[in-house]
Amino acid sequence: MRVVLFDLDGTLVSCGGAGRRALERALADRCGPLDGRLAPLRLDGMTDRLIVREALGILAHPFSEETRDQILARYLLHLALEVAGPGYAVLPGAVEALERLRAAGVAYGLCTGNLVEGARLKLARGGLDRHFEWNAGAVGGFGADGEARERLVIAPVRRAAVRLGEALAPSEVLVVGDTPRDIAAAHAAGCPALGVATGRFTAAELAACGADHVAGSLAEPAAVRLLGGP
Repeated sequence: MRVVLFDLDGTLVSCGGAGRRALERALADRCGPLDGRLAPLRLDGMTDRLIVREALGILAHPFSEETRDQILARYLLHLALEVAGPGYAVLPGAVEALERLRAAGVAYGLCTGNLVEGARLKLARGGLDRHFEWNAGAVGGFGADGEARERLVIAPVRRAAVRLGEALAPSEVLVVGDTPRDIAAAHAAGCPALGVATGRFTAAELAACGADHVAGSLAEPAAVRLLGGP
């Protein structure tokens, strides 16, 4: 692989529910008490912008882009506090994988539904933010690239080609994630996918969803080999 794109939540780190708590606080700020109405909403693999749209639908609150952006701004304020709480963990093999790719000169970046600042907050809690570039030309896809998950793959593939200064086939880009949405988005963009069972889905479930490669974590030999190891 010439480029590797990592999902964030459940793949590199676990935030112990900080994102959901921050989102619910932001929605309550705008819509009033939630009374448990968002309990059925599953966030796995969804973009921040799509989550807000669907949450507002459940709450029967009118949607507009302005409303969405105001809620997400409040979300970032709450996230800065929530992510500092207990339950946070850097997932097995994450740091080592990033260090191997950097040493090997392989381009890598994020492919996450988080907003850029949300991603930075979550990674900074575990010291992983230093492994990524945050400038406008950096390789990566974020929630602002679109509500649909495949947009978060298509955008960084294009950015990586610009960064490399030459044509880049999607088949040369490996997407690493922990949900069926990660795998489906990778395939929609023409990229292979490595499913890691460090989130809510098992290795068997990820394989059944069509993951090209599956590992229990980024520390397992199958993942290590794909990500610059021996």
